[in-house]
Amino acid sequence: LSRQTLHNYRESYRLFGVNGLLHGYSPSRSVSKERQGRLHVGQRRPGSKARELEAFRRTEKSLTEEVTQEELAWDGEATASYALEETAIEEVVRVDRPTTEEVLGVDPPTGEAMPVGDEPIRSAAAEQISPERAPAPVIELPYAENHDWEASRYAGIFPVLLVLMSQWQWMERLFRLFGHGWRIFHVFVLMAVRNIRSIEQLKHERREEAGRLLGLGRLPALDTLWTWFHEVADKSRAGALLKEFFADQIRCGRVGARLWFTDGHLLPYTGQEKVHAAWSTQRRMPMPGQTNLVTCDERGRIVTFEIQEGKGDLRAQILKLGEYAREQSLGTPPVQVFDREGDGLEFFSKLVRSRTPFITWEKNANQARLMALPAADFTHRVQINGTEYRLLEETRACLYSPETDPDTGTVEPAHAFDLRRLVLWNLRSHHRISVLCWEGDLQLSPEVVLTAMLSRWGASENTFKHIKARHPYHYHPGFGLAESDKQDIANPRIKALAQQIATIQEHLAKLYKQQAKTQPRFNQDGSERNNSRHRRLAEAITVSETQLKPLQSDKAQLPERVDVAGLSDYRSFKAIDNEGKNLFDFVTSSVWNARRQLLDWLDDSYAKESDRVDLLYAIFNCHGWIRSDERWVVVRLEPLQQPARRYAQEQLCRKLTGLGARIPGGKWLRIEVGHSPV
Repeated sequence: LSRQTLHNYRESYRLFGVNGLLHGYSPSRSVSKERQGRLHVGQRRPGSKARELEAFRRTEKSLTEEVTQEELAWDGEATASYALEETAIEEVVRVDRPTTEEVLGVDPPTGEAMPVGDEPIRSAAAEQISPERAPAPVIELPYAENHDWEASRYAGIFPVLLVLMSQWQWMERLFRLFGHGWRIFHVFVLMAVRNIRSIEQLKHERREEAGRLLGLGRLPALDTLWTWFHEVADKSRAGALLKEFFADQIRCGRVGARLWFTDGHLLPYTGQEKVHAAWSTQRRMPMPGQTNLVTCDERGRIVTFEIQEGKGDLRAQILKLGEYAREQSLGTPPVQVFDREGDGLEFFSKLVRSRTPFITWEKNANQARLMALPAADFTHRVQINGTEYRLLEETRACLYSPETDPDTGTVEPAHAFDLRRLVLWNLRSHHRISVLCWEGDLQLSPEVVLTAMLSRWGASENTFKHIKARHPYHYHPGFGLAESDKQDIANPRIKALAQQIATIQEHLAKLYKQQAKTQPRFNQDGSERNNSRHRRLAEAITVSETQLKPLQSDKAQLPERVDVAGLSDYRSFKAIDNEGKNLFDFVTSSVWNARRQLLDWLDDSYAKESDRVDLLYAIFNCHGWIRSDERWVVVRLEPLQQPARRYAQEQLCRKLTGLGARIPGGKWLRIEVGHSPV
C-alpha cells in the first residue's frame, strides 16, 4: 500500500465513518463477487475514492480561502450534502440553521439549561467555528424516506410496531426521553419478535429489508448499533422510562388489576468477576447471577419487573407492590399471589397490617394430617385444565409475637389474625396440598382462590417459560460492573466451627452407642476395673464433651455475617449494571403485552383456541412489501394458505388499520393482506 492509499483510507474513515471503507458488497455464499458488483452498481458512487477525496479537499480549501467566516457557517451546505451522500441512510440528519440558544444548550422559552442528554449533538466541524452559527441536527423521523413498493422478509413485525405506536404512545415517549435513540429500540423490537438472541446475531439479517421495515432506511453495521445502544444507556433514564410505562399500563387498563402473580427468575452471570449468587430452581443450587422479580396479571401480561442483586427479596417486593397499587388509586387492591418463598408469620402479619390481600401455598404443612381428612368434608368441586379437584375450607388462627428490639429494648404487642386454609385434593394423583389466603373485604370464593393459585403453577401456563422460549428474555446487552453495596457474607468461621462440632457430635454418638452395649467389669472387692472397656468409653466421652462445649460457646458469640473487606483472601463483590438490561426488558415486556393484545383481537375471527398462538407467530413470520409516501406507510402481508387463517389474518389487519396510528412527521400507518404489488 502506498502512502497516498493509507492517507485516503484515513480520510475516508474520518469523513464518512466505517461506511466509507465499505465497497457495497453484501456477504453471500451463493452469489459471486462479480454478480454482487452488478447488483450494487447503482448503490455505489462512480469513480475513484481518491478523486472524490481530492475534490472534497479542494472544496474545503476554496471555502477556507474565498468564503468569509460568516458565510462559512451555512454556505457549506454543498460540502455537507456531499459528505452525506457517502453516509448510510440511518446516519443522515436533516440540518437546519440553529439559533444561539440551541447551540449553547439553552431552552429558548425559559432561558434555562436543557436537561442532560437533550442538548444538540455538535460535530467536529461545528466545534471549529463560532458557536452562534454551528448547525444543530434535528431528530431523525421514522420512515422519513419515501419509496415505492419494496419487498421485505420482516413485514410480519409491523403489527407489533403498529400496536406499540397506537396503543402505548411508543414514539412520543421515546422521542421525549431519548431523542433519536428511538432507533435502537426499534432494533430491539426486531430482536424480540424474531427471537434474535444478541446484537451480534443481527449481522446475519438482511439489512436493507429489516431497516426499511423498522423505519431506519437500512440496518447499520454492528459498531453503529453498539454506538446507538451506548448513547441511550449513558443517559441513565431506564428507571424513569419503566416507571412511566408501568403506571401508564395500569392507568389505561392494558393490564389487569385483580390478581398479580409475582415470581423470581434467575439471570445467570458467566463472567470472571465475583458476584452474589442467586438460586437456580432447575438445578436446585445457587449460581452467580441476579434475580428478576416479574409481576404478571391473570392473562399473562407483564405488570412490572425489578432486577435485584443475588437471590432478591420477594417479600419486600410483595409489600412494595401493595404500596404501589395504593399509589395508583386502583380502588379494590389486587390480590398478590406468590409461592412458598413468602411463607412466614412475620410476613403474613405485615401483609394483614398493610391491608394487602394475598394467596400462597402453605409451607411445611402436615401431610399426614391432610391425608387423614375424611373425603366427605371436601364439598367443593373445581375442574382446571381437565383435572378434577375437591376443596375443603377451614380457618387457621395465627399469633405473631415480635422479638425484642435490640436497640431500644422495647417489644411490640403480639398480632393475632386469622387466615383461610383451603385443602386441595387432586383426584387424578390423589395428592393433597393446602393454600393460605387473606382477602380482606373481597370475600373470594374457594373456586376463585384455587383458580388463582393454580393459574401460574402446576400444569397451567407458565408465562416466564413461554417468554424464555420465544423471546431473548435472558439477554443482557452491555455488561458493566461496579462495587456492590452488599459486601457481607455468612461468617466463614461459623462454618468451620460447625464442621468441627458436627465431627465431635458424630464421634460422641458412636461412643454413646458403644457404651450402651457394654457392661461394666468389677474387681473382687466390688470396684470397677480401671482397664475395662466401659471405663475407657466413659473417659473418651468426657474428653469429647469437654472439647465440644468451648466450640459451641465460640460459635454462639460470633456474628452471623461479616464484611469481606475485613477478611483475607476474599475478593469484593461486584454489582452488575442493569441500565441496558432494563432498556432491553422494557422492549421485551412491551412486545409480550402487545402479543397478548393481538391474541385477544384474534379471538373473534379464529375459534380454534389451541392454535391461536401458532397463528399469531405465523403472521409474525410473514413476508411482504412496504411502501412509504408523503402521507402513508403501507405494509402488505402475503396471505396465509389456509382459508380460516387467511380470514383471521385479514380481520386482524383491518382492526390494526382502524386504530388510526400516526407517527411523528404526520404519516399514517396502514397494514393489509394481498398479493405482490411488484
